Amino acid sequence: MRVNLRALGCRLNEAELETWARQFQQLGHQVSPDERGADLVVVNTCAVTQEAVRKSRKLLRRAQRANPRAKLVVSGCFATLETQALAAEGGIDLLVPNQDKDRLVQIAAADFAPPAMPVDAIPVGAMAPDANPLFARGRQRAFIKVQDGCRYRCAFCIVTLARGEERSRPIADVVAEINRLVATGVREVVLAGVHLGGWGSDLGQGLDDLVAGVLAGTDIPRLRLGSLEPWELPERLWELFANPRLMPHLHLPLQSGADSVLRRMARRCRVGEFSRLTDLARARVPGINLTTDIITGFPGESDVEWRQTLAFVQRIGFGHIHIFAYSPRPGTKAATLPDQVPDVVKRERSRELHDLAQRMKGETLNRRLGDETSILVEGRHGDDPGGDWFGYTPDYLPTRLAPSDPMDFRNRLLRVRLTALHGDGESLIALPAVRPTGGQTAIRLEAPSG
Repeated sequence: MRVNLRALGCRLNEAELETWARQFQQLGHQVSPDERGADLVVVNTCAVTQEAVRKSRKLLRRAQRANPRAKLVVSGCFATLETQALAAEGGIDLLVPNQDKDRLVQIAAADFAPPAMPVDAIPVGAMAPDANPLFARGRQRAFIKVQDGCRYRCAFCIVTLARGEERSRPIADVVAEINRLVATGVREVVLAGVHLGGWGSDLGQGLDDLVAGVLAGTDIPRLRLGSLEPWELPERLWELFANPRLMPHLHLPLQSGADSVLRRMARRCRVGEFSRLTDLARARVPGINLTTDIITGFPGESDVEWRQTLAFVQRIGFGHIHIFAYSPRPGTKAATLPDQVPDVVKRERSRELHDLAQRMKGETLNRRLGDETSILVEGRHGDDPGGDWFGYTPDYLPTRLAPSDPMDFRNRLLRVRLTALHGDGESLIALPAVRPTGGQTAIRLEAPSG
């Protein structure tokens, strides 16, 4: 079969999609970037906000219109929470709830195609030895699902209901999957989970054990951590950043800069604790880039509380902020709270925070000007065949490169000098770092070890 895979939402959804792609390929099926020519379309949905639900529905309608003859398989949080409603709407051939999504490829292959091998024999993370479907999808960084579920119940979060209790993958499984990826040319992986910091809670281990195990057991040049809740981070984690292969960037969701709002959210971290955590991170990992999530217009959020959030965000100085206007999710405590904030207020607060976030991001980018660093070149900006090369620095700063050399830099770890702020205000401009070689210049590539 020709299989097209689509996902929206979190990095965990992307990690699952990449695993499915490798498993389909292991069965002898072709991963196709075009849904119109596919025999099977798989969509991994999201339900974290009402906007995510809207986009999930739009993605499903698009798949149905683009290729009505293809079999449509749907999974993810939206499909798990709204299974009966989606089934009643029709047009979907197979609904796989989250609790069964680790077996999605086996189920789909058994239903829609004669398997090229016994479907029960597919190992987690398996792939063909001579190809990597990640590259076929125009991606360079690989997302690795190491954990699922969450034992906490933040008042606004529907994901914990959709994902269930915490489950961790053993270190040996994660190391084996990364080693298979490295063998196909992958140079950067991102460890992802619903509650990544809770990895190992069911194994008697901690996140530091996983990171140390990956660094010791693989040669991956770049290792990143996905979103981490700002509590229960083990002390040894900071020591591991001394290894240059562990990238100096942490995404720590704050959600609000007012303690009164954090209490209503049932968050486990207050602003004082968050401030001490960021101070510790910057002291232990010089140059680390800290990014965050903020929810605007949580029920009852007053003007005073909002001003507290703006002041705290400015004091911390984040390199980037993901902004979410609060969206009531049926089944969560927050949906029942009084004093829901009007949409017009949410939009105004989001705009105000966006302006502040842009200023802080510009300050972060400007501080790096003149530095020499490395980027993993992910492709052409905007997929323009003649556009700038595009990649990220170790601290996850988006960087554009316009080399005169005709060489294809895709998936290369390239040594560069950061020279200017791009006109979009969102990225840096870099030139390849050069060294004299016999009267000529040579572009410096990083060694495979990073």
